[in-house]
Amino acid sequence: MNDIAYNNAVDQYADGVYRFIVKNIRNEEDARDIVQTAFEKLWVNRSSVEPLKVKSYLFTIAYHQMIDHIRKEKKYSITDNFEGAIIDPIYQPQHQLKQTILKAINELNPTQKSLILLKDYEGYNYQEIGEIMNLSESQVKVYLHRARLQLKDKLIHLQKVSA
Repeated sequence: MNDIAYNNAVDQYADGVYRFIVKNIRNEEDARDIVQTAFEKLWVNRSSVEPLKVKSYLFTIAYHQMIDHIRKEKKYSITDNFEGAIIDPIYQPQHQLKQTILKAINELNPTQKSLILLKDYEGYNYQEIGEIMNLSESQVKVYLHRARLQLKDKLIHLQKVSA
């Protein structure tokens, strides 16, 4: 990878990697640091990274940096503060529904949260998610299925609490 290809990778993938990290850790400054570290590692290893694998490489590095950050800072916490949100989509404004879903996603463990964000928010396929998270394709499918079931249960619970 040459300088031009590296700069193109920054232009193409920086926003996506940042969105993924900030959605997980909910701290913009730490997310910027993690993204910067991922691009720094890409620069250091640019000669060994295949041009077609740059996106996957960046997300993998950022994901592992994020997990290390969560473990190190112990910032991941589960809260039960629902602020009386109503989940009925017929009567709930769009922004409240989105907030409720994000609250439920934030209650998932880091692996489940990352799987849902990578698949449903960023649009990665199972193979790409497996490469990013060091899981087999079948593990991604199983873990994602379980994460969605837990998310469904959390949303149903939120609806019962607010009813």
